[in-house]
Amino acid sequence: MGSDFAASADALLHKAVADAPGVPGVVAMTTDRSETTYAGAAGVKRIGEPQPMALDSVFALFSCSKAITGTAVLQCVEEGILDLDAPAQRYAPEIGALQVLEGFDDDGGLKLRPPKRDITTRMLMLHTAGFGYPFFNAALKRLAAEHDQPDPRLGTKQGLMTPLLFDPGEAWEYGIGVDWAGQVVEAVRGERLDAVLKARIFDPLGMADTAFVPTASMRERRASMHQRGRDGGLVPIDFTLPETPEVWMGGGALFGAAPDYLRFLRMWLNDGAGEGGRVLRPETVAMAARDGLDGMTIRRLPSVSRGVTHDAEFFPGIDKTWGLTFMVNQTDAPTGRPAGSIGWAGLANLYYWIDRKNGVAGFWASQLFPFMDPAALESFLAFETAFYTALANR
Repeated sequence: MGSDFAASADALLHKAVADAPGVPGVVAMTTDRSETTYAGAAGVKRIGEPQPMALDSVFALFSCSKAITGTAVLQCVEEGILDLDAPAQRYAPEIGALQVLEGFDDDGGLKLRPPKRDITTRMLMLHTAGFGYPFFNAALKRLAAEHDQPDPRLGTKQGLMTPLLFDPGEAWEYGIGVDWAGQVVEAVRGERLDAVLKARIFDPLGMADTAFVPTASMRERRASMHQRGRDGGLVPIDFTLPETPEVWMGGGALFGAAPDYLRFLRMWLNDGAGEGGRVLRPETVAMAARDGLDGMTIRRLPSVSRGVTHDAEFFPGIDKTWGLTFMVNQTDAPTGRPAGSIGWAGLANLYYWIDRKNGVAGFWASQLFPFMDPAALESFLAFETAFYTALANR
């Protein structure tokens, strides 16, 4: 991309941490199909301590995990051991016990009924199965508060056993479907998800710094989590995930470093070819990267837990849909990202995009709540805009 973009990007990163309210620290990178084209870091790993953010700092990836687990699902489809359109209960029987939540009775009890149709693994990947998240859905938040429904991030089987919010296939709601898809992978592989991802994705791509349980080296390089207060200030908080869970939550429990994630993004730019061999077939990549909702569009996600997330929507006013397992913008975005690009995010203000048309991708990693923090989001969008401006001027 040249020295001009590098200077602009460096300035944007430093502005993101220096301005008030800023972010504690950030790593941002871009890549083309063959190599990293920009890598920068600014700020600190933990506010109040001097250790600077570094290019190899390790982050809780949250929903940036989804595309990785989705890749493992697609590998099973390629091998003929998984049918995306078969009932998911064929592979993970527990999912067949779930019912649709129609509301609460006068005593606060659940009003449930059987779903009209089976959930499929395709629905799990597309977020049309009926699942949600308690920070985006008031009914699920009430379930957690009044019925002791466990936080899905805790890695328990009971955390997956949430009622459905609608009949499978009839609406779009962002939720824990990919966590269930990880259970489907375990069933057809006969292995735990951590072993599947390591053998079939991390090792072939050279992603030594990505795992559900950080290695000793990764722990030493972890960036701390932070919470934005109502006054705009940031406070470091301790954030951990269970290291011996019942369920590896493939939708949000991975840790990783930015250089690793760029290796993963490059695989998608290269039609499934990784640095250590092929991970997916070109036709599978093309299928996954296109609209899978058949005319349905995704919507703004309203926050019901302001400490966890703001209302969430990328590029308001731009038509967006969902693939397997990414957001797809159907028209050009104001940053310069072209129509047909794919991407998404992680709850602690991590963002990525994959532009297969131009053969470029980018990743922005920080560690703070709530999601869609204006300072983090606006800095990421400015970074992406500067990238596309430089790309146009090459």
